[in-house]
Amino acid sequence: MADNNNSSAVLEAEETSASYTSETNAGAGTGTSAIEPGYGTGRRKEAVARVRLIPGSGKWSINGHTLEEYFPSKLHQREVNSPIVLLKLENKFDVVVRVEGGGVTGQAGAVRLGVARALNAIDRDANRPALKKAGFLTRDARVVERKKAGLHKARRAPQFSKR
Repeated sequence: MADNNNSSAVLEAEETSASYTSETNAGAGTGTSAIEPGYGTGRRKEAVARVRLIPGSGKWSINGHTLEEYFPSKLHQREVNSPIVLLKLENKFDVVVRVEGGGVTGQAGAVRLGVARALNAIDRDANRPALKKAGFLTRDARVVERKKAGLHKARRAPQFSKR
């Protein structure tokens, strides 16, 4: 009898664990967001991006260039497009970006934050929970540490010579 109860408990545990998935994007966005113009500003390190979302066909314009021209790296292209993909809103918005300062990675991070903030401003009720959970609405506050007096860099001390 005890053996029968134990096997049913194992079956119940297997059934409940089968409902979870390793997919990070599963059911994150329903694609039911309002389709209307929106604006967001993103910053990362020294880069500042001003992002406008306009209802359209999914075209990107970054400083007058296409997404592939401005960010040739597939990693950066995926990063800036990730909030739109998360919410399943591909080909619903044209994205117009003005970005300045910093390097390529900082600019990509700034554009991602700007896109996420613009999507959040468009439809806060539908978009905010998924964007917040994915961490797209959080500003990455890490910046370069300043150089200190008597050191070569922020922490690099002069080489010690015993004699």
